[in-house]
Amino acid sequence: MSLTHLLAQYGYLALFIGCVLEGETILILAGFAAHQGYLSLPAVLVTAASGGMLGDLLFFTLGHRYGAAVIERFPSWQDRAQQVRLLLLRYHAGVIIGIRFMYGLRIVGPVVIGASEVPPWRFVLFNLIGAVLWASLIGGAGYLFGHALQWLLTDLKHSEEAVLLFVIVAAVLLTLARRWRSHRH
Repeated sequence: MSLTHLLAQYGYLALFIGCVLEGETILILAGFAAHQGYLSLPAVLVTAASGGMLGDLLFFTLGHRYGAAVIERFPSWQDRAQQVRLLLLRYHAGVIIGIRFMYGLRIVGPVVIGASEVPPWRFVLFNLIGAVLWASLIGGAGYLFGHALQWLLTDLKHSEEAVLLFVIVAAVLLTLARRWRSHRH
């Protein structure tokens, strides 16, 4: 079974699951795969926005239901949770829309917002806007990366599986390095 066959068969499912949790890396890869013709860009954007929305809603619900107890359970979240609280006081709607773009706040943010006084309907509305913007910008960046790479490599079709494998390995290594770095701090 080839990498392209696996991508075509399980790409959207992997994208959805990845976007429920964090998703930037897998969304860039999916945008790149859409440029290569393995996935559909509109389907990538809808899948990513749906997964991102669902993930944030799950974390919001966790915070809404269990409040500060969830945040206290994870000592490493304390500084980030305080940062979200302060931002939420000043930029209510902007924080809900932009939380997914803020490094290190993708999971903590919705939990803190859920533990605050933000009504669920308001979170869902602004989270929808944020998810669509996020999916469009990050997925579009992956698509444009594919376009730029194709422009640089005039004969990309001969080596597209190797390039796709290289991009996947580079993305995984980058994600692992980010997690290692954040875990160290």
